[in-house]
Amino acid sequence: MALAEAKVPGATKRGGLREWFSRLSWSDGFWGILFLLPSLIGLSLVLGSVVGSLVISLTQWDILTPPTWVGLGNYVKAFTDDKRFWNSVIHTLYYTVGVVPLGTIVSLFAAVLMNQGIRGQAVFRTVYFLPTVCSGTAIALLWGWLYNSQYGLINYFLTRIGLPRVSWLGDAKFAMPAVIIMSIWRGLGYNMVLFLAGLQGVPNVYYEAATLDGAGRWQTFRHITVPLLSPTTFFVVLMSMIGSFQVFEATYVMTSGGPYFSTETMVLLIFFQGFQWFRMGYASALAYVLFAIILALTVVQMRLERVLVHYE
Repeated sequence: MALAEAKVPGATKRGGLREWFSRLSWSDGFWGILFLLPSLIGLSLVLGSVVGSLVISLTQWDILTPPTWVGLGNYVKAFTDDKRFWNSVIHTLYYTVGVVPLGTIVSLFAAVLMNQGIRGQAVFRTVYFLPTVCSGTAIALLWGWLYNSQYGLINYFLTRIGLPRVSWLGDAKFAMPAVIIMSIWRGLGYNMVLFLAGLQGVPNVYYEAATLDGAGRWQTFRHITVPLLSPTTFFVVLMSMIGSFQVFEATYVMTSGGPYFSTETMVLLIFFQGFQWFRMGYASALAYVLFAIILALTVVQMRLERVLVHYE
């Protein structure tokens, strides 16, 4: 009798353990962790790469030889001795100032036009959005052909109306504006879709009230559409700014940073330093400087959101 009683607790424990594991395996938390596990593993690898690149930025390493510890030497070199780095910063700012405001304005007006209920607007939306899903390299090659000074279509039309040919990608004065025009065209569809979503979320009662008060189209757009679209505009500007500081495909494929380094942006310089000249330590340091610049500008924009963005 005592032996039987002694076996009961053990059996109960084994049964309780089996029951607990059964509940765990079918619980929402278990399946949630299981499905998140690939993303968590990927995130851990990314964080490991971030920490590793930070360590590399404090060394002088050319891949072929063991790294040498230099501390903050790479950062000091970037800010004090490397004129090419400062030129890349200026070119990146030039590109950003050209792409972000103009791209936002053009996308907004395109969205307003596409929101008027015109015939065939679904086809127009699809056509405008196509560059977004196309390869950036293919688009850069296409525009490089359009800009060609000898047989490009743009120069062909210029000569047809009596204007001289322009060396779009061979002249330092025109190279960056040419890249900016291409980038605005490519990002038009994506930003337009975002603005369309914002426009369709604006209640019609505001427009009806403005019409009854005698407001014109421009007054309605200025005093109703623009303020109520401020959250969407903020998101578009923020993402466009971050993307403009990371521009690489356009400048690498179309100009390779030329002519005379006039289109060499920060990411392009990082690529040259790391993968052409194998200065991995210096390239990692420049990457962290770029990260700090983007972070600072993002924080500033988040602060401005409280003043400039109006929610309904």
